Amino acid sequence: MIEGYLDHVIIERGLSQNTVSAYRRDLRRYADWCQGRRIERIDEVTANDLADFAASLRRPQVSLGASWGALTASSAARVVVAVRGFHRFAAAEGFTTVDPSANVQPPSIGRRLPKALSYPDVERLLAACGDPESAAGLRNRALLELLYGTGARVSEAVSLDIDDVDLSSLTVTVVGKGERQRRLPVGGYAAQAIEDYLVRGRPTLAAAGRGTARIFLNLRGAPLSRQSAWGIISGAAERAGIAAAVSPHSLRHSFATHLIERGADVRVVQELLGHASVTTTQIYTLVTQETLKEVYAASHPRALH
Repeated sequence: MIEGYLDHVIIERGLSQNTVSAYRRDLRRYADWCQGRRIERIDEVTANDLADFAASLRRPQVSLGASWGALTASSAARVVVAVRGFHRFAAAEGFTTVDPSANVQPPSIGRRLPKALSYPDVERLLAACGDPESAAGLRNRALLELLYGTGARVSEAVSLDIDDVDLSSLTVTVVGKGERQRRLPVGGYAAQAIEDYLVRGRPTLAAAGRGTARIFLNLRGAPLSRQSAWGIISGAAERAGIAAAVSPHSLRHSFATHLIERGADVRVVQELLGHASVTTTQIYTLVTQETLKEVYAASHPRALH
């Protein structure tokens, strides 16, 4: 039944492979928990069972020999969403006559402001990509310039093929969540870094592999993975002496925050980021409001008493 549900979300809802993988882990955890409670049929699950399961997610679990760590509120919320979707699917497909999950709510998540880098930190990060004359250094610079210059997700960036980038029109076409395609403008710095990499770096990396259309390659000539991209960014941050944790999403947050700080309309930023709802994008306006408050408190003679 779980595999049937996962097929459903792939085909009918167009969820990304990363989301589906997370759902598979979440539902395996749920199945283990049910077996530990001697719940063997889906129509035996009650609303109280689901409430107990939701509460258990914040604690470490051991069931049937499987060990599950305690989850953060955001991860626990995702698990509850996956389980609710699974029960709705089971009811719709006739596996059960009731949906006990209808009134089970995911744990509340406090609103967290994205952590954006300052622009000087972004410049230091971009300058610390490694040897600018090496194939890896050229690739690293092109990747980071692209992430910060377009706000693309790291999964979108590493999935790019050569034909997805049009340097003549300074655009790049990415495929986001739900297989939604969007065409993004590429700034001059990013375009130059990508051109330098394609001309002087990628051919060296590609010579070690068996041939692929992907733009970003590892040292073996194979497509660069999300994990490797994360490592490239972490390494650049360490060399740049940036104390805060820096991830691929840090560059996406910085892209959006810096645009809004400089007067970009939130709906334009929504389109660039590929958010389905402007509500998601509006969190960046809170970031800039926090910055305004800090500047006011530090600068106005009567801000404090």
